[in-house]
Amino acid sequence: MGVKQISKSLKATGNALDSTFYQLKVLSQKDLQDDVYENFSHKLKSLDVKEIKPTHLEIFQINIGKLCNQTCSHCHVDAGPDRKEENMSFETLERCLYLIKTYGFKTVDITGGAPEMNAHFRWFVEECTQAGVKVIVRCNLTIIKANKKYADLPEFFAANKVYVVSSLPHFSAARTDAQRGDGVFEDSISALQMLNAVGYGKEGSGLVIDLVFNPSGAFLPGDQASLESEFKRQLKRKFDIVFNSLYAITNLPISRFLDYLLETGKYLEYMHKLVEAFNPATLEGLMCKNTISISWDGYLYDCDFNQMLDLKFTGKAKHINDFDVEEIMNRKIIINNHCYGCTAGAGSSCGGEIA
Repeated sequence: MGVKQISKSLKATGNALDSTFYQLKVLSQKDLQDDVYENFSHKLKSLDVKEIKPTHLEIFQINIGKLCNQTCSHCHVDAGPDRKEENMSFETLERCLYLIKTYGFKTVDITGGAPEMNAHFRWFVEECTQAGVKVIVRCNLTIIKANKKYADLPEFFAANKVYVVSSLPHFSAARTDAQRGDGVFEDSISALQMLNAVGYGKEGSGLVIDLVFNPSGAFLPGDQASLESEFKRQLKRKFDIVFNSLYAITNLPISRFLDYLLETGKYLEYMHKLVEAFNPATLEGLMCKNTISISWDGYLYDCDFNQMLDLKFTGKAKHINDFDVEEIMNRKIIINNHCYGCTAGAGSSCGGEIA
């Protein structure tokens, strides 16, 4: 059985897991007595890996806000319609644009929430495009159908050669709606057809749309290549939909997915699965080595997951206003037990498997 549907964020319901301090307490195993698992830091030490360091700066990932038209049950951001306050300002986006241009970032990865709901989203995409930077937008698909003002997003994306990445839990309505809410599958299929109509996923168009698969329960994703093949076959046969690639991403034990694991009593079982599937070969390709993650209020993090646990950069350069390339490149990446999610099996990153 998949995760349950919910209608409000952890913050709105006053859930204890809204506190990153409490999430970190759970992850650190402070309340566990017997059935403990090996801490991630100890696992690295056993491999004689003293620390994880950045290799280069390539991807500038921005969480532009937590406002979203959906309240997905697995969401590590705890995004939703009630998260209106956490939205990136124009001034912060201007500063981000300055840093992207100044330090030669090759890719801007815009996420949320539903990033399109930020009032300055289109301006920012256009500015990045004009600067010659590759723009990734993590679109939840249903935003295109949510309101008339978003209906032209496929044309906007195409005009700016935006690289679209969208989550689709399954090629069946029942499994998709169980994870993301009633009616999500129908709207997602319609949005994909609209994106196909302007050229996305079509050979020779230069317009790329990739799909993201993450499991609906407490288990690891299957083989990425096999999943891609099956998704392509089923979506083409049932809906005449095409896409470029599929990414298989592991659910990390934070925020709403952590809430699900604790509620169902599956937390330790899931953590043991991650630990047992740990793959040293994934360490080389971890996304935290070439990516920096920016929160809606301008703070700097090693990755989107560390951002949601409020594990800010070490050192003085904790905010975009204090950006210091030398310090950022010399920093030690902050790790915790949630890092098992990125290093299990074939590994997991915002771009899918890494080993």
